[in-house]
Amino acid sequence: MLEPAATPGNKGPGRRAVAVSAAGALAAIGLAGCSGTAGPSARPPATPPVSYGAPPTGGALPATARVTFGTPTAPLVMQVMAHPDDDLYFMNPDTAAGIDREVPVVSVYVTSGDSFGVNRAPGRSRPLANVPAYVSARQQGLRQAYARMLGAEVFTPWTRTALTLPGGGAAEVDTLRHGGRRAELVFLRIDMHTPVRGGGTLGIDKLWAKDGTVRTVPLPDGPVRGTHTFDRQSLIDALAFLMATFRPTLIRTLDPDPDIQIHNAQNPRGSDQGGYSDHRDHTATALFTWRAMSQWTEHAVANGGPAPVFLTEAYRGYYNQRWPHNLPQAAVRFKAEVLDVYGGSPDWHCGDIGGCGDYGVGQGDALKSPRGWVRSTHYRYPTAGPKAVAAKDGRLTVYGVLGTRAARWTETAPGRGQWNAPEDLGGGPLAPALSVVTDKEGRHLLFGLRFSGLAGEPDGNTREIVLLDQTQQEKQEKQEKQEKQGGHGRRPGATGTALRSGADHAIHGWLSLGNPEANPVRGRRVGPPTAVTGKDGRVHLFVRNASKGLSTRVRDTSGRWSPWRKLSGGQVQEGLAATVDHDGRIHVFAAGHRTLLQWTQGSPKGELVGRPLRQTGVPGEVPEVVTATDGSLLLAFRRPETAEIAVERLGPGRGGHWKPAAAVRDAGFGPVALLGGRAAVTEPLLAVRADFGNALLVHGKDGAAPAAAGANPPAATPFAVGRPAVLPAGHDRTALVSFGVNAVPAVTRSQGIGTYTQLATR
Repeated sequence: MLEPAATPGNKGPGRRAVAVSAAGALAAIGLAGCSGTAGPSARPPATPPVSYGAPPTGGALPATARVTFGTPTAPLVMQVMAHPDDDLYFMNPDTAAGIDREVPVVSVYVTSGDSFGVNRAPGRSRPLANVPAYVSARQQGLRQAYARMLGAEVFTPWTRTALTLPGGGAAEVDTLRHGGRRAELVFLRIDMHTPVRGGGTLGIDKLWAKDGTVRTVPLPDGPVRGTHTFDRQSLIDALAFLMATFRPTLIRTLDPDPDIQIHNAQNPRGSDQGGYSDHRDHTATALFTWRAMSQWTEHAVANGGPAPVFLTEAYRGYYNQRWPHNLPQAAVRFKAEVLDVYGGSPDWHCGDIGGCGDYGVGQGDALKSPRGWVRSTHYRYPTAGPKAVAAKDGRLTVYGVLGTRAARWTETAPGRGQWNAPEDLGGGPLAPALSVVTDKEGRHLLFGLRFSGLAGEPDGNTREIVLLDQTQQEKQEKQEKQEKQGGHGRRPGATGTALRSGADHAIHGWLSLGNPEANPVRGRRVGPPTAVTGKDGRVHLFVRNASKGLSTRVRDTSGRWSPWRKLSGGQVQEGLAATVDHDGRIHVFAAGHRTLLQWTQGSPKGELVGRPLRQTGVPGEVPEVVTATDGSLLLAFRRPETAEIAVERLGPGRGGHWKPAAAVRDAGFGPVALLGGRAAVTEPLLAVRADFGNALLVHGKDGAAPAAAGANPPAATPFAVGRPAVLPAGHDRTALVSFGVNAVPAVTRSQGIGTYTQLATR
């Protein structure tokens, strides 16, 4: 049981107990200033436009120069939010789990969260508006909440300093160290409602879309005095500067492309932006963050330097209130407790002249709210994480997104768990979720979702599905080698981007597969790809579209792609799962509002037909599916509002029915990975993230009592970023692969099976 929320003078339980029970400035890059317009040297290279009418074979992307990734630095998480409390509502319990593992966190708040300056406590009269006081009180609330997560007393003093930004502005940086843990809170304090000449106001949403100038909110105390201004480019510069200064190995932000939402009596608008399921500031902050990540990388490699080494995560916002809740109750109570500490009370004596928290959030408001934001933590790209493939000799190859670019790690020797340096595969900037399949010739096909444009205007803010095709890559590199040997050389600009000399310094083979949505505004809502290779050699590609349904393209055995086509069926959450059954039929699964949905072929070359799987019950999270060695399908999904995973089995052949195969309790939260196994005793085997950040293997034998992940997993199992992967690793062995917060793959191999699989980390 969680202890009561902290009160003045009470630090409450340590973060370890909470987690288990809850389940130098880089001046050389030449950034522009905080006021005025950025100089030409600070402007990033133009991003190639996306063609939505991609040809059947896919449109080739320009070849790009290959880069070298830098040496991984000490693990550090940077979170970029729009408002104070975004991390507490939408990123926790991940934020607290990292702190509990002694991973330093830097939380950046772009706006001041000033709203209209009214800090009203529940049950009390409405006070007069006071914007500086309210902003100060919210910052104090964050210091209280983070002190709580660090295990310190709520009113522990913080060190408050000013960090000079490019151009002369400054950010407040508050730092607290306690018990080997460290948190730094960075406040840019941009006014949410900067008045503009002629009437109206300007916020960061309009700053992203149309540029302009926004001002900061001054505080009556604190290290940063007065106000300063940002335009669009200088805010990007400031965020890139913070990234270059703190050098995070994991960057978290909010949802850059929220769902389209019809607002009505069943789905009231509330704080949503018009027509979408999230706050406008959340969206703008995520877009600014993604552009800053790209700029940080671009500047770092512009003169031949190494690319920064970091992973990315994005979190949904108000999406939480419109889909089944996915957090177990202990995690919900912990999130609410931290929010209560953030909300504080006017009766507290914290020493801040503005107030002791955001009073409207405290005193149990998060649990009482019908919006239910606290009851879920949804990832924008839930299938993100390592994609692992085993070679014939047992060595593992891992694909992922590093520094917004595709990367590949290869094990130095079978079973060693040590990696060669990551190989740059280009393609960026990419969302963190990739899909990897093997074609009929044994080559790996790598699919991703690319930020093909990150400009303010709609036509320049685009997304596209892309493919790295090794066959095409080999052909292009062979042709380039022949041209070089023949003395012809390559015409400048022939591939759209100047290349360094030598074919081994260029990345070829990326193809644009376009976007199922013709309108670029709708095209931003498209999710990351999921692909599967049929027994006939055709490659089937699936994405969630702007209507929350499924769209597909199919590559035939000659390499030609069909046009995009929408599949009939209901609305689904982000995150798809696909497999090929024993008969060669394609199956696709997704989580709907009230049940799982399945799309299945009647025959191996037939049309995919969708239907609800009503007998499985309501899913709380995206599903995973595999085909077991006996030809049956195994389907895993989480039950809503619990830490339980259900596994259903569909026997081989047609006309079968789904039957319960296993139930796994106390298995954390978030997406799961599944392995069919080779014998009944190992079926099914799942990879999960526990609620304290570890990657775990759990299993349930067909017909047996539910298996439990256990409260004390092996200490050596690292904090995992994204969904872990699980795959066979030799005779009666299994490999669990996860991304550590240090942006390096970690592999653990099983040694025996118990209530949960014991792991040995190499």
